[in-house]
Amino acid sequence: MRIYVPTTVAGLRKLLADEQVQPLSGTAFALTPALREAYTVGDDEELEYVAMTEAARASLRLLATELAEDSDAPARRAVVAADVDDVTLRPDLDAAVVRVAGPIPMRRLASVHLDLAEAAEDVCTAAGVIDAADLGDEDAELALGDAEDHDLAWYGLQELPFVLELEDLD
Repeated sequence: MRIYVPTTVAGLRKLLADEQVQPLSGTAFALTPALREAYTVGDDEELEYVAMTEAARASLRLLATELAEDSDAPARRAVVAADVDDVTLRPDLDAAVVRVAGPIPMRRLASVHLDLAEAAEDVCTAAGVIDAADLGDEDAELALGDAEDHDLAWYGLQELPFVLELEDLD
């Protein structure tokens, strides 16, 4: 199953160092039967995009924590796509949520998705208001929408060290 693991730039650096990614609390997102049922239209590619979008939103939550600790942390959403066999479906949490038992080794990773520099301001703003958006604050929802209007760029794993260096994400 293709899963989407939310992370941050710091998480991507850790992935490179450890050659594995450890989803927080084992949480990832995927095209699950519950997600398929939630949408009356859409092919697999469109529904995979929905799952990745959910992972990108979860990345905002991780980023909010990082920015609270370090206001200079790179304000970029990041998602790692991986192919795994053993997941637990968690429709009680959300239609696209799955749990994985442990770290996912590099050999199981398919790609990395990362915001471009032009998204940083909107992403930083959205990270600061994501909880308010969940509680129905209209201005916060608009800020979240501004961040989600930016598509994540796709990178192969072999590109990741160069992307992190060239994008000057320190």
